[in-house]
Amino acid sequence: MVNIQIFGTKKDFDSKKAERFFKERGIKYQFIDMKEKGMSKGEFQSVIQSVGGLDNLLDGGCKDKELLVLLRHLSPEDRWQKILENQKVIRTPVVRNGKQATVGYNPDVWKTWE
Repeated sequence: MVNIQIFGTKKDFDSKKAERFFKERGIKYQFIDMKEKGMSKGEFQSVIQSVGGLDNLLDGGCKDKELLVLLRHLSPEDRWQKILENQKVIRTPVVRNGKQATVGYNPDVWKTWE
């Protein structure tokens, strides 16, 4: 069974495209607005493992350049905590299907989940 969660923001173009991808295929999904809620600690940990590490989650184009620089100088544990607290530095959408996850618009991977 496919159990899709889309973590994104309402104004993000790629988040909207991800929603459209699943809607067009009649696949139910849950949209989580990261401005309102964000990922829980468990979801965050699962996504990091699935995408191959914390750095693959970061959005180099995010507005908070100071935070991105700061993250480079923190210990892995502190970086993990800082990103969990400031999820605006995560590239969206993050799409989860159980233990699998993708970062950004990734329809080629999502097709394999159907």
